[in-house]
Amino acid sequence: MSPKSLFSLPVLLLLTLGCSNSDDPRLPAQLYEDALQKNQAGQGDAARLMMAEIVKQFPDSEAATKARKDLYQIDALQKKELSQRQQEVRTIMKRVIDALSRYKTKKGEYPGNLLDLVPEYLESPPLTPWGHPFPYRAFVGVPLEDVTDRRGRLSQRINTKLDHYYLCCLGTDFEPGGFGLAADILVKDGEILDSVKEKTFPALP
Repeated sequence: MSPKSLFSLPVLLLLTLGCSNSDDPRLPAQLYEDALQKNQAGQGDAARLMMAEIVKQFPDSEAATKARKDLYQIDALQKKELSQRQQEVRTIMKRVIDALSRYKTKKGEYPGNLLDLVPEYLESPPLTPWGHPFPYRAFVGVPLEDVTDRRGRLSQRINTKLDHYYLCCLGTDFEPGGFGLAADILVKDGEILDSVKEKTFPALP
């Protein structure tokens, strides 16, 4: 979700308030009710933003007291959802990693496309919990291999086997980078690496 989408009319009104308008006791209560409605509608990020501003702008109001308690609950729920979603993503990726491993054991190399895993190794093309595909790229680790014949003579041959791969989840925004549910997960040859920091896969050998 982009930051701009969080700023509904009540939020913008709140953020543009001056101290001269903060004496009206009805204002924080009304904004708090708006925040509650957003939270109940599933707009937790917008609700959290509004409640944080209520606490900041009207710290001594009854609405701010309620908002502090609600912020704690919203944060706890968001952390729980984050943990559950991350675990769900990793579970899906582990199934893909296992399928890639079994494919390589049988074929001698990794597939050029994840669709090649269907239906023998996976029932359907893998998707994230948000319906996004997993970017995948198989590649040749060592294009030229040294070969020694029976007489000990050394030569080289071209290697075309796809013996390495990158697998990636780009989070809810399907863009490189991000935090929380938008954070990325990068896997190389079955091993989870650090988050993706570039718009493309790391440089191939």
